[in-house]
Amino acid sequence: MATDEIRNLVVVSDLHCGCRAGLCPPDAVQLDGGGTYAAGEGQVMLWAAWREFWDEWVPEVTKGEPFAVVVNGDALDGTHHGSKTQVSQNHADQLAIAQAILEPVVEACDGRFYLLRGTEAHAGKSGEHEETLARALGAVPDDKGLRSRFELFVRVGDGLAHVMHHIGTTGASHYESTAVIKEMVEGFVESGRWGDRAPDVVVRSHRHRHIEVRIPTKIGYGVSFVTAGWQLKTPFTYRVAGGRITTPQIGGHLIRQGDQDLHTRHRVWRLARPTVVEL
Repeated sequence: MATDEIRNLVVVSDLHCGCRAGLCPPDAVQLDGGGTYAAGEGQVMLWAAWREFWDEWVPEVTKGEPFAVVVNGDALDGTHHGSKTQVSQNHADQLAIAQAILEPVVEACDGRFYLLRGTEAHAGKSGEHEETLARALGAVPDDKGLRSRFELFVRVGDGLAHVMHHIGTTGASHYESTAVIKEMVEGFVESGRWGDRAPDVVVRSHRHRHIEVRIPTKIGYGVSFVTAGWQLKTPFTYRVAGGRITTPQIGGHLIRQGDQDLHTRHRVWRLARPTVVEL
């Protein structure tokens, strides 16, 4: 079945496989050299949400219909910023973890699977490690034969979505929506400048925080949203403005062509903050 005949597009991002705070199967992971890694308590919670998302939420919101899947960048954690949080800094180990997690997803969507390149610090220069992962998973190639890509224009029913990993960030909550609406408006401007169709839905990731902005348009609404992630709080987050006091948001998203219009649905969990110390 061709992509333009599919009414459902499921989007997840920022799995950070290979990080001790990232998504990891609950069974012991075999590492290069014969050792193993067992998921921590927080990762076990992440995995429970991951299974609920795919086993319960996706079948419900797609009404059991066929769907395509986009993993919107940072599927791997890589070796970045001098961090020490990796399960293994061997990229082969990280690829094996990601492949074990995503192979059932590829099967569930009957191969309608797209993998986008994320941050070079995680994905490797020019997304080399995510290209390796995409090839192993048999992701749908672009018109040059590459299995991963930096951006994706995709038709969902009557709608057009534009999916890309990066978006600007902010250290102030009251400006969180600014870059999100800018992405949509800039899409309108650039499309109008060259006579192209503007995207009806703009999807970005990178922040690990979900937000959606909707504005009225001639055909209904233009929608721009940022995806949640699948990573617990890392040491880096504790020193970043806008991240220091936040709790992780994990989850996934759906763009669906309904009987009357194109709409979005979101399943987002907010992980609890630390236990209060009683004096």
